[in-house]
Amino acid sequence: MLETSANAHFEQNYQSHLKHLKLKGLQPKTIEAYSRAIRRVGDRFDKQIDELSEAQLTDYFTELVDSHSWSTVKLDLYGLQFFYAHVLRKPWVAPGLIKPPKSQRLPDIVTVVEAQRIFAATRVLSYRVFFFTLYSLGLRLGEGLRLQVGDIDAARARVHIRDAKGNRDRFVPLPQATHQVLQRFWQVHRNPVLLFPNRHAGLKGAASATTPLDRGGVQVTLHKVVQACGLKKRSLRTRCAMPMPLT
Repeated sequence: MLETSANAHFEQNYQSHLKHLKLKGLQPKTIEAYSRAIRRVGDRFDKQIDELSEAQLTDYFTELVDSHSWSTVKLDLYGLQFFYAHVLRKPWVAPGLIKPPKSQRLPDIVTVVEAQRIFAATRVLSYRVFFFTLYSLGLRLGEGLRLQVGDIDAARARVHIRDAKGNRDRFVPLPQATHQVLQRFWQVHRNPVLLFPNRHAGLKGAASATTPLDRGGVQVTLHKVVQACGLKKRSLRTRCAMPMPLT
């Protein structure tokens, strides 16, 4: 009976946690990470997490450091702090508990020559143009997928990037080579809204597609192409105007 009551109480607070996360306008990935943190902590303490002591939190995060990355540790910490602040309405019980090591690593970015190899090895036109656009504009994967036809400002030679990191919009320069590639690509699919429509119905159905390229499909394809090229670098984020390989 007590276990059932604890589970019901946890579920009620968990749903409240989800609502507060959405109301704060957090990105979907952040909402999922902070929600996963509460589920993980709940599993560890039999759903009874309202009165965790500093000693319990110390044990929990010590175990987590041994089994997960520092990125996961930080997300669990932030998710639990959010839960305490917005659901339990309590002060955080363990300030200064965790201090992740500072990373001095430089971003692992492909060179121009390596990027050209990736473009040439990508057989599917949609993916080839998409990878080139990410590279030449310096975009994150999600930013590229959200691009719409109306975001291209040819007159001012710039691109409107919407809902970037921190929910902020920004403009990036539009190289002439990238504009030409995108123009030719649009002539192929002619979707009135999406710059990179999904491939579910092939290029013939791309004009009426209402969703962009599948994120998972893009990631899998990039991974395979990078491996085929014998490269270890994964990030296409840089900004460099360059000619597109002939299609």
